[in-house]
Amino acid sequence: MRPTKSHSVFTRCAKATSRATGRPWSFVLACGLIVAWLISGPFFAYSDTWQLVINTSTTIITFLMVFLIQSTQNRDAEAMQVKLDELLRVTSGAHNALLDLEELEEHELERIRGGYTRLAESARGRLRSGQPDTDVPETDTTDS
Repeated sequence: MRPTKSHSVFTRCAKATSRATGRPWSFVLACGLIVAWLISGPFFAYSDTWQLVINTSTTIITFLMVFLIQSTQNRDAEAMQVKLDELLRVTSGAHNALLDLEELEEHELERIRGGYTRLAESARGRLRSGQPDTDVPETDTTDS
């Protein structure tokens, strides 16, 4: 099953902007614009309008970038989650109940995490006593 790539205008724009703004030349360009703005100060007598230009520009850019960054992070997190779910699904002995954990309520996640915390503490105790920690113990994390 090969998913089709998204063709929505927003997704393409968000991806392209994310790639472009994550490059060193983007940072250099932003620094250059700030230097140009600073150099233009004497020509505009450091007026309120001169200051308003940079304030407004940076506010608008920041406002728009927040949404683009969030979109990119959401998409990346969702893709990562699907990949992890697939690894769980195909791993023999893995607990399929751990699939789709991100949809659980906070108290359910805490209960499951507590089971894994107990496993880790037990493994560390075995290591301290010179025993290996490479076994695959059962967990109490997947009961409903």
